Amino acid sequence: MDDLKSILGRSLSTLPLSPLLGMLGIMLLIVTMTSSFYSIPAESEGIVLRFGKYIEKVPSGLHVKLPFGIDTVIPVPTQRQQKLEFGFATTGFTNPDQAGDEPGLEKSMVTGDLNSALVEWIVQYRITDPEKYLFDVRNPGMTLRDISEAVMREVVGDRTVDEIITIGRQEIEETALARTRQLAERYQLGITINQVQLKNVNPPEPVQPSFNEVNRAQQDRENAINLANGEYNKAVPRARGEADQKIRAAEGYRFKRINEAEGDVAAFNLLLEQYLKAPEITRTRIYLETLGEVLPHARQQIIVDDKVQQILPMLPFPSKPVEMPQ
Repeated sequence: MDDLKSILGRSLSTLPLSPLLGMLGIMLLIVTMTSSFYSIPAESEGIVLRFGKYIEKVPSGLHVKLPFGIDTVIPVPTQRQQKLEFGFATTGFTNPDQAGDEPGLEKSMVTGDLNSALVEWIVQYRITDPEKYLFDVRNPGMTLRDISEAVMREVVGDRTVDEIITIGRQEIEETALARTRQLAERYQLGITINQVQLKNVNPPEPVQPSFNEVNRAQQDRENAINLANGEYNKAVPRARGEADQKIRAAEGYRFKRINEAEGDVAAFNLLLEQYLKAPEITRTRIYLETLGEVLPHARQQIIVDDKVQQILPMLPFPSKPVEMPQ
């Protein structure tokens, strides 16, 4: 081993000094260049620290900093929508704070009527102030988890199990969102809460079949009410339409009969006026006009004369009545 060291020492001593300095200079330049340039992803902003002290905030893209660890950069995904899951965990998540360590304990809650419920929910947020997010609160992701869990337990504890499972989901989401936003602003997390969404809300497993039966019964009831309302909405307008149609038909028939009666009265008055002027002529004319209307429809025409003792069959009259001279 000592022989190897002596051989290497003699080899290095025989190298010229200028090429060695040139190689060191090139290596130093390469290290300087690689540690001076950095890139921030498209959905992030960079926080620049100089000897651990905040200097500036830079947008996404390529930038330059002081090398050799003088400046350090922390990328913060300010434009990315992030989420926290409570009571469950999806596979392949990238946010280290997305899923808790004990999801079974997170979703187990006590309602206001002292019943148990299994509540799973999601909190969606975005980092809006990177300085506060990094420096004002220690571990802001876990702080947000604790805040959201405390708020959800408070909101669920003020309601009955029926409200949580059936009709109160939207109100719970709105109340939890407002309360979580208020606490995040008070603690200066640098985070904006966008949505609180309930996923699965179920009773405990031993009583879950009974709750499912109740839910099915309520759904059947709602379906029956909707079907009845649909039939009502179809039958009532149809009946009203038929009633209006019959009323309009009756009114039309009434107007028709009145007009016909008024026309008959007017015709009779005109005929009466002529009759009063010449009774015999009018009577004869009425008689002949009546025969002209009746005889063309008869199969056999017969003239009866009170002066003759026998009925004489006559030839058929023409279909057009004969006009009498005035």
